[in-house]
Amino acid sequence: MPASAYHLAQVNVGYTRAPLDDPLMADFVDNLTRINHLGSQTPGFVWQLTNDQGDSTSFRFDGDDDLLINMTVWESIEALYEFTYKSGHVDFFRRRREWFATMERPHLVLWWVPAGHQPTLEEAAQRLAHLEAHGPTPLAFTFKQRFTIEEMLAAAPQPSGD
Repeated sequence: MPASAYHLAQVNVGYTRAPLDDPLMADFVDNLTRINHLGSQTPGFVWQLTNDQGDSTSFRFDGDDDLLINMTVWESIEALYEFTYKSGHVDFFRRRREWFATMERPHLVLWWVPAGHQPTLEEAAQRLAHLEAHGPTPLAFTFKQRFTIEEMLAAAPQPSGD
C-alpha cells in the first residue's frame, strides 16, 4: 500500500501539577486554544480529539481522572515533528514542566493508522501500554526510535497492551 494510505497517530499524556482551574495552570489553559489552532493550521495536520464544543481537555482514560490526554493524527511523522519542535508550539512545549509532573512511564506514543481512521481512547491506552511493556516497536514508537509504515505492516498483529 502507498504511504498516503496511512497517517501518523500520536497521543501524549501528562499529570497536571494542579487542577485546570488553578492559577498555576492559567497560562496553559489560556494558551491551549491558540496552540490547538496553530496545530490545526499546520501543513500535515489531519485531526484532533475534541468534544462537541471543541474542548480537548475533557477526555480521560478509565480510572485515571488526573491524566490529561492530547491525541492527534498527522499526514506524516515529519509534519508532527515540524509542529512540535519548529513552530510556535515549541515555546509552549518548553514550559511543560511548569504545568506537568515528570512521568516515570511513557507519556508519548506514535503509531501508523489507515488514512481516515480516528483513534479511540482505548486504542491510545493500548499503544501506550504496548510501548511501556515492549519498548519502541513498529506498532508503538517514539520520535527518537521511529518505524516506517512498511515495518508496521510487517509486524502484525496489532498490540494487545500486555
